[in-house]
Amino acid sequence: MEEKIENLTAELLVKNPQMSVGRARVWIELLWSDFESTAAKAGYDYRGADYTENLVRQLITSYGDKLHAFAGRNPKYVHLLDASDDMIQ
Repeated sequence: MEEKIENLTAELLVKNPQMSVGRARVWIELLWSDFESTAAKAGYDYRGADYTENLVRQLITSYGDKLHAFAGRNPKYVHLLDASDDMIQ
């Protein structure tokens, strides 16, 4: 799974180069865990890491260039995406 997370992080950085590596990784981990936990709470069977990877990839394609703007509007994620110690690649 680590390799999948790293690949998705790299894809997000291509889509949104103003994002730091650390922030991109946090976004990928948040999207991944949020999808899996929401699906589990809804009672869906686990479909595997490949399914989740494809879903996160679709989110990157659709919204990757806008993710940095989302955190500022959603207090649930602000503390996780604090840019104070970010370093751009």
